[in-house]
Amino acid sequence: MTNTVRILGIDPGSRMTGFGVLDFSGDRPSYIASGTIRSPDGSFPDRLRKIFESVADVVGEYRPDIVSIESVFMARNASSALKLGHARSAALCATFGFEVEVFEYSPREIKLAVVGTGAATKEQVQHMIVSLLKLDGAPAPDAADALAAAVCHAHRQRVQNEIGDAGVVAGLR
Repeated sequence: MTNTVRILGIDPGSRMTGFGVLDFSGDRPSYIASGTIRSPDGSFPDRLRKIFESVADVVGEYRPDIVSIESVFMARNASSALKLGHARSAALCATFGFEVEVFEYSPREIKLAVVGTGAATKEQVQHMIVSLLKLDGAPAPDAADALAAAVCHAHRQRVQNEIGDAGVVAGLR
């Protein structure tokens, strides 16, 4: 009997934060939910509060075992990178009151795992998420990126488990 693992993927952003929830039985994903958290106009602390509260609500509702979040990448604009870092921190802190493991992946790692190239566009990620999860329609771009973060983690864990099992068989561990 295969255990089911629930993974919450998060694509943080100071204006829009995507989330996606998948169940994995072995290496087979099942779509549960996805969406976009839109931060209100107004002060930056108010936007961060919205991200924090909304992510906490998502974690509370869907009770993931694992959170897979996109790490901060170096943006062209230092101010944008700093704001992204704050949004990411708000999303991460929202998970701390729950019993979840958190894993971080770079945007290139996520795109590589889902599309096969680290330079994939948002449209390519959306297309592959629809195909991999057999969805009837394309989720919003940020939600698709969040679902891709969840898929990336599942693929990484599967590969690590296979390498670990091979290492035991080969007497390496």
